[in-house]
Amino acid sequence: MQKVSVLLFLAWVSFLFYAGIALFTSGFLLTRLELTNQSSCHEPPGPGPLPWGSHGKPGACWMPSRFSRVVLVLIDALRFDFAQPQQSHVPGEPPVSVPFLGKLGSLQRILESRPHHGRLYRSHVDPPTTTMQRLKALTTGSLPTFIDAGSNFASHAIVEDNLIQQLNRAGRRVVFMGDDTWRDLFPGAFSQAFFFSSFNVRDLHTVDNGILEHLYPTLDSGAWDVLIAHFLGVDHCGHKHGPHHPEMAKKLSQMDQVIQGLIERLENDTLLVVAGDHGMTTNGDHGGDSELEVSRFLHTYSAATQDLQVKELHRLQTLFSEASARYQRLLRDPPEAEAALGTLTAEFQQFLRGARALCIESWARFSLVRMAGGAALLAAACLLCLLASHLAVAPGFLFRPLLLIPVAWGLTWTILYAGVSATTGSKIDSVVLGAVAAGGSLLPFLWKAWVSWGSKRPLAPLLPVPRPVLILLLIRLATFFSDSFVVAEARAAPFLLGSLVLFLVAQLHWEGQLLPPKLLTRLGSSAPTAPPRHSGAHALWLGIGLLLFTRLAGLFHRCPEETPACRSSPWLSPLASMVGGRAKNLWYGACVGALVALLVVVRLWLRRYGNLKSPEPPVLFVRWGLPLMVLGTAAYWALASGAEEAPPRLRALVAGASAVLPRAVMGLAASGLMLLLWRPVTVLVKAGAATSRTRTILTPFSGPPTSQADLDYVVPQIYRHIQEEFQGRLERTKAQGPITVAAYQLGSVYSAAMVTALLLLAFPLLLLHVERVSLVFLLLFLQSFLLLHLLAAGTPVATPGPFTVLWQAVSAWVLMATQTFYSTGHQPVFSAIHWHAAFVGFPDGHGSSTWLPALLVGANTFASHLLFAVGCPLLLLWPFLCERPGPKRRQPLPGSESEARIRPEEEEEQEQEPLMEMRLRDAPNHFNAALLQLGLKYLFILGAQILACALAAFVLRRHLMVWKVFAPKFIFEAVGFIVSSVGLLLGIALVMRVDVAVSSWFKNLVLAQQR
Repeated sequence: MQKVSVLLFLAWVSFLFYAGIALFTSGFLLTRLELTNQSSCHEPPGPGPLPWGSHGKPGACWMPSRFSRVVLVLIDALRFDFAQPQQSHVPGEPPVSVPFLGKLGSLQRILESRPHHGRLYRSHVDPPTTTMQRLKALTTGSLPTFIDAGSNFASHAIVEDNLIQQLNRAGRRVVFMGDDTWRDLFPGAFSQAFFFSSFNVRDLHTVDNGILEHLYPTLDSGAWDVLIAHFLGVDHCGHKHGPHHPEMAKKLSQMDQVIQGLIERLENDTLLVVAGDHGMTTNGDHGGDSELEVSRFLHTYSAATQDLQVKELHRLQTLFSEASARYQRLLRDPPEAEAALGTLTAEFQQFLRGARALCIESWARFSLVRMAGGAALLAAACLLCLLASHLAVAPGFLFRPLLLIPVAWGLTWTILYAGVSATTGSKIDSVVLGAVAAGGSLLPFLWKAWVSWGSKRPLAPLLPVPRPVLILLLIRLATFFSDSFVVAEARAAPFLLGSLVLFLVAQLHWEGQLLPPKLLTRLGSSAPTAPPRHSGAHALWLGIGLLLFTRLAGLFHRCPEETPACRSSPWLSPLASMVGGRAKNLWYGACVGALVALLVVVRLWLRRYGNLKSPEPPVLFVRWGLPLMVLGTAAYWALASGAEEAPPRLRALVAGASAVLPRAVMGLAASGLMLLLWRPVTVLVKAGAATSRTRTILTPFSGPPTSQADLDYVVPQIYRHIQEEFQGRLERTKAQGPITVAAYQLGSVYSAAMVTALLLLAFPLLLLHVERVSLVFLLLFLQSFLLLHLLAAGTPVATPGPFTVLWQAVSAWVLMATQTFYSTGHQPVFSAIHWHAAFVGFPDGHGSSTWLPALLVGANTFASHLLFAVGCPLLLLWPFLCERPGPKRRQPLPGSESEARIRPEEEEEQEQEPLMEMRLRDAPNHFNAALLQLGLKYLFILGAQILACALAAFVLRRHLMVWKVFAPKFIFEAVGFIVSSVGLLLGIALVMRVDVAVSSWFKNLVLAQQR
């Protein structure tokens, strides 16, 4: 099997999953149908004539206007309880003292001293509670849909009827200042505008200070009818510090001063509206539908009285035509209207709830056909992975012809669909086009594979998953159908991982590799057929250490919003949020110590296997480049944690260094990866004089290798010969002799490249997280090493092939990736996304670019998926790396015309150096097939998870928690699958690149020997 065929087949399987995800998503995640109809003053909003008093009034439309001007102060993320006073209102309880209480004192004074001039409302908003969606709802009056959340940072102009366009049509001068999201939503709609970048959540003052610079001069100029000021400091403070930080008190106090200044300047014909677009959680995030996120602040004030007059009830006549008779009766009798005002308000609210429910019902229409088609495509792709993973190691099975036929069928169906669409004049849907291509290529492959398998053969071998592993997998998939288990997955994943570790240890005991053979005989058990690769105590300590590290990683957790009794780990907050200087310094030292420990552990591992002695560029980079990356990361953390405490004269220097250092670290990491791809063979080669009686290396050809088969045959012989030269086992009888070559530890050449690549990837990803996550990354590497050694203890490698990776190994690897996702402070909800990662290296924002911040935030969110997917080939390589020398009888290598010349004394039984990873080159076809099988198993488990999430969302689409739990979980699993599949292809491609480099290295060596 060729290397290119393996990569193409895995890429095709990934495409099948992508098509299934896209098709299901197009039917599940709703999109809003925006109507371009624009209302007019000449068209009444309901049946009947226009309301009384709306004719002949300047500026009046459907009803007379109460105010000539409006000032809208929109304070982003202004939660309702931010307006509460400091003291507790519950008798007998001690006063509640939190930083955000009692800071908006001017509003409270107005409500107490002038109750007829102000109103305070608690407003509940519809999720998703992201800024762009809330602005759409505020200006259009429509309901946002879930898919709009993805457009929060790539806003598009509103084409449906909205308040800003109506104000422009009425000749009103609208002036805006603040969040630049309004510029994208309403391009060219403002008579005057002052926009400021809104994406930098770490900047608490630039937007607010810019507004204050223009607010009062604009207000005093009088060249406006509607003035909108959108402040962002409160929202950014919540993202950076949380609502309970002292900085939040400062921000709210600043907003209180702004409101007080506006009240002092308002005239009688001006209405002041102070509102928030959404709330925030206890962590300062938003995007979901928790009570703290949907509860926002709304306050109105005018110098003139705002008491509701009886004649204002006339507007209800046009809104509720079915109750016009009752409303007319109330209007004729003002005393009765005042008495019945409460009932009327309740009916009005009931009508609004009914209208809202009707709108939700009309918009929340799922495409069941697309959802079913996407789920079926995902299920078929999972079946393909199972079938192909079994056929991959079958002798003589060829994937290339089996792949060409499905691809041809897929292209045929794609062309046919495009032709039919063009003929009928219908628009070509790219999602349906991809699904047709995927389905057209998948069905022929399944049919061909089924025929090759044979309809009369049993299906049980297609699912060779051990029963305990299968039970754990089914339990995990079943939890996706329960909102409680999805919420508690951060605790369930370590439990399943620990259970699987216990199973691995028990399996070693069942196979007789945990206890000494003599003890097993005394206990009545049969002795193991093969000698254990490690001592029983060694494997037992591996299991205990793995369980311990799993428990330690569980200490880093972030509580979901649905568990208010849970307390998030304080270690996942940035050092800048800490108040105490001594504690901050101690934690900073611990974080830098974790960085140094991570570097030292990897370097010691490379030194143990001899790969640190090579003069190759990647090894030199490991020696000198990685310490520079550690130094740059530590310096950036020092600046980020103390930026607020820097002297004013040094703040410009600190800001510049905060931008340069992360970019330098990322640039070094990219350079190291390029060097690794260029020269991946990290061995030390030495030449010296040797005896002329060295063993002849036999090849089935004369002269240098001329084909890949010749090279694959001779490589293990050359490697064994090099080992013997290095160990000094060949007799040196002459001072002068032919030049021989010795190489240090070629047996770990694949693993050394993989571990180096993972370390180079880990540093930029770690830079995108908060400082104390470095402890989690250190635990991640240690936990991975222990798991790999535990898996290697029960995996035999003495067979010449085929090679395989056990299902329990792949399952444990996936579970560890999930556990690391939660240990790094992530949750599968939008409110838990770490938006601050977008500004690492770019403190001033990205301008108009959206792909770069999206890439940085995505790398932060799915760092664990990427690392474990790239490192997945280690599951195949590690058992060979852990191979130990054993007593073997020297045998002559096979030859057709000549035999190997071996001295008689060398025929005695003696300890032989292991081939380690060079054993994989004994059977290159089996090596490539094992990589393909490993990739298919990994994709199967990931695909089974996304299939379970899709089915849960399909079955529970009318569930109360579908948009709160199941939809975000499906989206995160879908994106995680895409990231993992790309990482898997990159990891396997790196192994193949090393393999090609090793072949080239040996070929050059043979040519040198021939000369």
